[in-house]
Amino acid sequence: MKRIFLFLSILLLNHFLFAQYQFESGARQSGMSGSGVVISDIWSSYHNQAGLADLEGFSAGLFYSNMFNMPDLRETSFAVALPADKYGSAGLNYSYSGNPASNFSKFGFAYAKRLGKRITAGIQIDYLRLTQLSYGNSGAAVGEIGFISEPIKNLYIGAHVFNPWRAKLNGTEDYISSVLRVGAGYNFSEKVLVTAETEKDIDKPIVFRAGTEYNMIAGLYLRGGVALNPVKYSFGLGYNYKNITADVAYISHNILGYYFQFGLGYTMVKKKEKTSEDK
Repeated sequence: MKRIFLFLSILLLNHFLFAQYQFESGARQSGMSGSGVVISDIWSSYHNQAGLADLEGFSAGLFYSNMFNMPDLRETSFAVALPADKYGSAGLNYSYSGNPASNFSKFGFAYAKRLGKRITAGIQIDYLRLTQLSYGNSGAAVGEIGFISEPIKNLYIGAHVFNPWRAKLNGTEDYISSVLRVGAGYNFSEKVLVTAETEKDIDKPIVFRAGTEYNMIAGLYLRGGVALNPVKYSFGLGYNYKNITADVAYISHNILGYYFQFGLGYTMVKKKEKTSEDK
């Protein structure tokens, strides 16, 4: 029975993760069905590195997902980023998913900078490593690039490309997917954010996602979203207390069922210097 369970786990892991060599880290974004190409937080390292340019201070995050409630499909991620004023923001991130027999990991170095009053841009270099007990190890270096623009107040437009040069795993003929995401978001008020985006994997049909975030009371956020192709529904909660954020997301897949994701974040916000009016 254990061998059958392990075999099914490996098949699912190959289908849902190795097929695109990407992680969906970020419980905030997942609570909005992954519609996060214009969102700025520590998990921009996984959705659009341009978002790192707007971090207020040193940031760190931990993420955990147990896809379809199968232990062998666990995903864990860690990310840190440090903004340096006019020099931009630099970040590191690491993710792992799988089991000893079949697993996938990703290490990334990101850099983002504000290029003007209304636009930020970011890049990232990743090293992907695939381990399969029967075939050994293989890896590849890929790139990511993205931007976020605010053409008018409260309207955000973003785009992100994963693996623009169509890299493939060394020693194999297995090409890594190139993925383009384009989306927009609008703050209808200080309490309501609505986002929508499309994603095109070069080898797959177009995916559509939409999500919303509502700040119910101070520090407490309610989220929801839907994705098409395949159909997925999501809900999420977030709570911010001083420099700490905690997020949980519930994702329902129309065929394979549901699973949860969890995230913790920390941001070291700089204290504003007192002016003569504050004293």
